Order: sequence, then C-alpha cells, then structure tokens
Amino acid sequence: MMDTIKSAIIEIKSELIEFAQELIKIKSYSGDEKEIIKYINEKMIQLDYDEVIIDAMGNIVGRIGNGKTIIMFDSHIDTVEVNDVSEWTHDPFGGHIESGRLHGRGSVDMKSAAAASIYAGAVAKKMGLHMDKTIYVSCTVLEEDCDGENLKHLFNECRIHPDYMIICEPSGNKLVTGHKGKAQVAIKTHGISAHGSAPEKGLNAIYEMSQIIQRIEKTSESLMKAEGKNGTLVASKISSVSASLNAVPFECEIYLDRRLVLGETKKTVTKEMDAIIEGKKASWEIGILNRKSWTGMDVIYHPFHLPWQIDLDHVLSKACFKAFKAAFGSDPEFDYWDFSTNAVTTTAMGIPTIGFGPGEYKLAHMVNENCEVNQIVDACQFYTTMIDKLG
Repeated sequence: MMDTIKSAIIEIKSELIEFAQELIKIKSYSGDEKEIIKYINEKMIQLDYDEVIIDAMGNIVGRIGNGKTIIMFDSHIDTVEVNDVSEWTHDPFGGHIESGRLHGRGSVDMKSAAAASIYAGAVAKKMGLHMDKTIYVSCTVLEEDCDGENLKHLFNECRIHPDYMIICEPSGNKLVTGHKGKAQVAIKTHGISAHGSAPEKGLNAIYEMSQIIQRIEKTSESLMKAEGKNGTLVASKISSVSASLNAVPFECEIYLDRRLVLGETKKTVTKEMDAIIEGKKASWEIGILNRKSWTGMDVIYHPFHLPWQIDLDHVLSKACFKAFKAAFGSDPEFDYWDFSTNAVTTTAMGIPTIGFGPGEYKLAHMVNENCEVNQIVDACQFYTTMIDKLG
C-alpha cells in the first residue's frame, strides 16, 4: 500500500506545490479571508470532495466519505500582516520558489499545510482509503487573534465531532504531542483625574502602575529560572487614559501574555495576578477580545486555555508512529509547541489531538518567511498514510 501512496503523491506533486503557491498569492489577513476561502471552495469541488461547507463565521470544511471513524485535519489560512515589504528578499505575496524553498507570507503559518491536507484528502478518496471513514479537512479563519473560536463555531454549526484531530501547524514534520496554555490578562490601575498644574489633587494611574510593572518583571524572571519546562510572562502593551494631555491620567492598562505549562491552572494565574496587584489601586481580568469575521459575524474571544499533552500510548499516537514509519522509513521525532493553536478547542472537548505540519515554526510571522518544498510533499504523504492507518 505504501508504494501505491508514494506513487500517488508523486503524481500530484507539481499540482500540490502550485496550489500552495496560489494560496500565498492571495492576501488573507485575519478578518479578510473571503477571497482565499472562495478559492479553496473551488479547489475542493474540483478535487471531488463529497461536500464543501462555508459556515456563518467564514470557515470552510470539506468532507470525504461517510463512515464511522471521523478523522479531521485543520489548518488556519489567515496570516499576520506584512508591514515591511521592503525588507523581504521576495515578494511576500509572490509565491516564489528558490533553492527548493517556497517563499511568502503564510508559507510556514500555514498555507503549505492547508495545501498538503486538502490534497491528502483527495488522494485518499482516489485510492479508496476513505471506506468506513469520514474525513474532514478544515481551513479556518481568525486564528491569529482568536485561536480555537473558529473550530468551536464550526463544530456547533455543522454538528461535527471528530474521533481524531490532526492540527497541521508547522512542526518541521515532527510529531507534536502538545502545547503550552495561555492566559491573556489586562491589569488596570485606577487614579483620580486632576489638572496637570495641580497633580497633588489627583492620583496618577501611571505611577500606580510603575510598581506593578516591577512586580511583573520579577515574576517573569522567576518563571524563567524555574526548573524543567517553564511558563512565561510578558508585558505586551501599555496605555493610559486622561481627560487631556494637561491632566493627571485616571486609568492605566497593561496587557500581559502568560504561557502555562502542564500543572499550571487558572488558580495559578489567579494567585499570581492577585500578588502582582496587591496593595495597589488596581484590578485584573482575562483580557476579552472582540473581533469581526469576514462574513460580518461578531466574535468574542476569552483568551484562557490550559496546556495539554497526548499520551504516547493513545491509539492516535500509535497510529501516527505507524504512519510515520511507513511513510519515511524511520521512527518519528517529537516536539512540543510553545505557542497555542486551534487545539485549545479540541483538547477542551476531549477529542484526541496531535500536531504535524511542514515548515519551521520559528520562521512564522518573520520577514522572509519560507518553507522547504519537500516538507510540503512529505506532509501530504504523511496525512494520506494517517488516513490509511486510522480506523
């Protein structure tokens, strides 16, 4: 069977890479994915998917087969913006290939994986690997700002509940067994407004924040020095509010990004934040985000997610080991993502989840983002083999 899969992948190789190039050529910043979703819709229909659905949020999912075992592959197709075009060696939306590498925004995060998974579904159907299985391939939106909200909506609207989920985020084609959790926290200090010529009559919210910032820095240093896998804390944004530039600010807000390791919970974050603001005129909360999808849907995001890790003895893990060995003739290498992904939804729902995708994730969001072409082809082969081995 493996020789047949490899032959099938070789047959579609050039078409697969061309598709990845075309995806990169379509600018698809978060909240502006309409054009690329419509293009993927056309491609899935062309590749003979049994059903293709675009949900109310603007995510797209293609289905192949209608069997008992439900396998799903997910890639987000929104990207961060390009603000420094002059610094790029190649046009970030040109889809250029040079020295065996595909260049452009989204080549790593994560249009190469989207192309590989879409074609894997098509190859599996052509080979009859979908018998007694249902294969879903989703391309989701707004992930960069609201990871997991897309799948949460897709599952609810389309009544999908996979038995197994493969998150196709970049991993250099290593198997990823989990990732850190996160809490995005907003701390506000509360002051008293007064005219700038009479500061003694007010309470400066910025000064009130200054000691809190020192505590945040000390907490960050302490986390970094912890033994084993460690959480992180970063102050990522600060702002203040005053009646005018001639007034004492009555509010100051700082936004924190806290990454969680296994064993850390909401109680961990609560204890930490309470200590940081202790004795100050301040409050904290999970920093809720409000976004709008390309379809016009309002999306409310609560950025708190626990870390997760799949057991290596799980049936999904074992199937991945077999698929990797069959596809590449060697045992897999493993990784653990520092960042969070759409897996925050599937793992919270108890759906067995594992990660695997082409591209070095350290190149994501970077100037001159690029992905090795052979990794895209290999990922397609692995996804196809996974479909064969599961169920």
